[in-house]
Amino acid sequence: MRYPVVVGLCALVVCGAFAPFADVDQLSALVVVAATVLGVTGYTWFAATRNGSEPGRTATVHRVRQQHRLTSRSWIEIHEEPGPLWIPVFFDPALITMPTPTTATVHDAGRRSVVVWDGRRLLPAGRARRSEPVGRLIDNPSRPDPDGPVRARIAARPMRRVVLDAQFAVAAPFAGALWVYVAGGGLPAFVGATCVAAVVAVWFAAVRGSDPS
Repeated sequence: MRYPVVVGLCALVVCGAFAPFADVDQLSALVVVAATVLGVTGYTWFAATRNGSEPGRTATVHRVRQQHRLTSRSWIEIHEEPGPLWIPVFFDPALITMPTPTTATVHDAGRRSVVVWDGRRLLPAGRARRSEPVGRLIDNPSRPDPDGPVRARIAARPMRRVVLDAQFAVAAPFAGALWVYVAGGGLPAFVGATCVAAVVAVWFAAVRGSDPS
């Protein structure tokens, strides 16, 4: 959860850096963007770190990595009645070394569920769901990978995570061009809108629980 919070703070810094040079319309847009980033990040942090109100239950779980277009996320799949439960989780290096299937403790916390495996709390990155996530789903191996700890350290590097999440910034120039078309401002407005859109795109990928593995 630390990584999404840091990226959110960076997005706020970028918005603040352009504020002194913005006109009234641009400043209003920056305030809306900053308020959205702050509000969503705060709510996500609160929802992910809250304790479950019900005692935990032991369950057999699978760690599944989802690949869909530019999206890469980790899910914990639980087989139970009345059907499988899918919980999106924020990336944790321990996920790479997690055998599938394995046993974990599941705590219900409203519409989100917290999974505790091997003493590690896997924070939910969204609501649990009963339908299978779209895209390609890749299960962890049933036996721990001997190279798992090394791969986990590499995947957890902040720069690697930023570079992977930066894929979503490909649409930033189009957002900048749209802003200039609607509100004007020329090249300075285009550069500012493009930079803000790019950092917000990276933040959006991070706060949804992107998986760099």
